[in-house]
Amino acid sequence: MISFLRTKQGTCYPFLCQGVNSLRMSGAGRSKKDGEDGLVVSVESRRSNVVHVTHNDLDAVGSDAIHRMKFGDIMTIFCSVGSFPGILDRVAGVTGKGDLLSISDLGFQPRVAASLEKAKKNGWRIEWRDHHRWHQDEIESAEPLTDLLAVEVSTCACGICARDLLPDDAMAQEVARVVCDYDLWKNQDPRAAVLGQVLQRKKNRDHVRDCLIKGVFTDEIIEKEYSEIRNEMNGMMEKSTSKSVILGKKYKIAFAPLYGYPSETAAYIRNSLNTDIEVIVSKNGRFSLRSVPPVSHLIAREFSGGGHPNAAGGSFEFSLWDRFLFWLFRKNAHFDKFVKLADTM
Repeated sequence: MISFLRTKQGTCYPFLCQGVNSLRMSGAGRSKKDGEDGLVVSVESRRSNVVHVTHNDLDAVGSDAIHRMKFGDIMTIFCSVGSFPGILDRVAGVTGKGDLLSISDLGFQPRVAASLEKAKKNGWRIEWRDHHRWHQDEIESAEPLTDLLAVEVSTCACGICARDLLPDDAMAQEVARVVCDYDLWKNQDPRAAVLGQVLQRKKNRDHVRDCLIKGVFTDEIIEKEYSEIRNEMNGMMEKSTSKSVILGKKYKIAFAPLYGYPSETAAYIRNSLNTDIEVIVSKNGRFSLRSVPPVSHLIAREFSGGGHPNAAGGSFEFSLWDRFLFWLFRKNAHFDKFVKLADTM
């Protein structure tokens, strides 16, 4: 277990930012009309002194709520694990002017070291808080390029943010407790499961985030969304399960197409088919991985991803032919590579 906390210049930055900025990125953001990079333009024209780059789940939303409780309105960029290196590099290319570039709930990837160096040279102050597993060489690579690096695997990213930025704020600590309940699969607080499922719909991110800022964990909108989700979820999970392909020798591995709600689908498949590893695959090749053995993060790293020992995500580089095979036979050569790798662990 890696537990690492490092500070150079402290953690309190008394900025009150102006303007509400929240971007959702999946590697997009480039204007096809005039060739301009929409993300870069947005960062260049920011009205806040804090840019927060984070993941796109409940832990990320909670981390963003903590940031806004601390700093006021900031610019937030929600992104996937796969799109993170490219997004960070584009932000790093913008002049920082001494502003804070805060990263949370996103693990280290080899490409980001050069981007951190670029950001530092361009005048950004960089803080990175994460709860995924880092290798020592990754810590040593990022450490000299950040003003604060906090990696702690025993809690969620929101927990690190709350402990670091608002240690004496009871509301922030309660937000972190609820968020960590879902992200660490404790399943002790029913409010956490509701919020986690509601955030399967991207449109709900800002609303849930704004509720958490006020210490509110449910309201009419959240309850309505949850009710609708529950009604459609069972059908999607059953459809994924019926189209699952079982492979593997050492482990019983289920590969299934994603129709919605990857975490819940993986749990449903495990309960239905008694599998060891569940790989829920989207049409473009991105996948969510859950496993009984603590190997998810190790496998995901080999597919441009990462995560936790029992839950991670990555991406198969699907060609058009791969997509066709996946649609027709529900498998392709990438699955064979995955199985061979899992058999070695």
